[in-house]
Amino acid sequence: MNSSDIMYFDNASTTKVDDEVIDSMLPFFKDYYGNASSSHKYGSNIKKEIEISKQKVADLINSKTKEIIFTSGATESINMVLKGITKTNSKRNQIITVSTEHSAVLDTCLFLENQGIDIVYLPVKSSGIIDLEELNKIIGLQTLMICIMLVNNETGVIQPIKEITDLAHKHGALMFTDATQAIGKIKVDVLSLDVDFMAFSAHKFHGPKGIGALFLKEQLIKNFNSLIHGGGHQDGLRSGTLNVTGIIGLAKACEIAKVQVETSKQIEELRNELENELLKIDGTYINGDIEKRICNISNICFPSIDSDVLINRLDTICVSNGSACTSALIEPSYVLKAMGLSNEDAFSSLRFSLSKYTTKKEVTFLIEKLKQIITYLTSLKHV
Repeated sequence: MNSSDIMYFDNASTTKVDDEVIDSMLPFFKDYYGNASSSHKYGSNIKKEIEISKQKVADLINSKTKEIIFTSGATESINMVLKGITKTNSKRNQIITVSTEHSAVLDTCLFLENQGIDIVYLPVKSSGIIDLEELNKIIGLQTLMICIMLVNNETGVIQPIKEITDLAHKHGALMFTDATQAIGKIKVDVLSLDVDFMAFSAHKFHGPKGIGALFLKEQLIKNFNSLIHGGGHQDGLRSGTLNVTGIIGLAKACEIAKVQVETSKQIEELRNELENELLKIDGTYINGDIEKRICNISNICFPSIDSDVLINRLDTICVSNGSACTSALIEPSYVLKAMGLSNEDAFSSLRFSLSKYTTKKEVTFLIEKLKQIITYLTSLKHV
């Protein structure tokens, strides 16, 4: 299969790396390949580039540079926070999260449950959004942290993170949000949100894979319990030789994202066109809140149509029927199930996720192709 033949609608899974990002990284593969921790001038010059990169990342989310820790991605950042924070407080033993969180959070919480931590899994409404009153009933003096993603990876639904953070802090609890699907699509300001921790990955907004960052509020740095030891890199917060090329790429992606906010409107217009046409198919409906969501994700149910059959028949058009981290499992999306969908409707749902590289021509082709396939599959049932 030639990549030029691909029509890609799976950007919530990963994105095409921006050419400017690639260009920024190449010199650090070829010419500036030294170790940023080396004491010689060559190494110290590369370290200066790391500091410049850290500033670019901090600028995107409105944080201080000392509050940025480079990691291999959001999954590592999530593990760092959840496992690290439970070792720093013996009086509080509860973490509140949501049943629709990414598997990186849910699997880590399951691990912590087996270690004796009390994990509470909040339900969501049919919109995919939590009930703040329900959270207010549960949170208390035993709550150590609330961990809720800013944007859901399957539906694009945006959670009311500022209101949740206010509740957390009111009860003396910490607030951690996974902003992986939000960065590069909506403005994310850690000062306005007032979160204590925030994780994200470069490859979700046209940066390279294998690099991400963790925002750690300055007041909490002193007592942060590191997950990875060995060498004391990044002020002892995360040891290991720095992924220089990845950091340079992440920084460039952040720099581009900061000035390309206007592309969100273009992406939203294409998503709306896609939805308007597909919703003309009898019985189809959108999963999740249609107002409180990001511009590039649309999750649509095609009742009584197997999503795997649709994906196979779409051939070179890439769409998804769930998170890429769990799509190997032959079971309905737990996110959609938590929102009240039946097994059948969850199995009949597709996620379309667009990017700045998506074209109107591709959207039109996808619409026509899907209509043809669904018309054909429907006709078979009436034979």
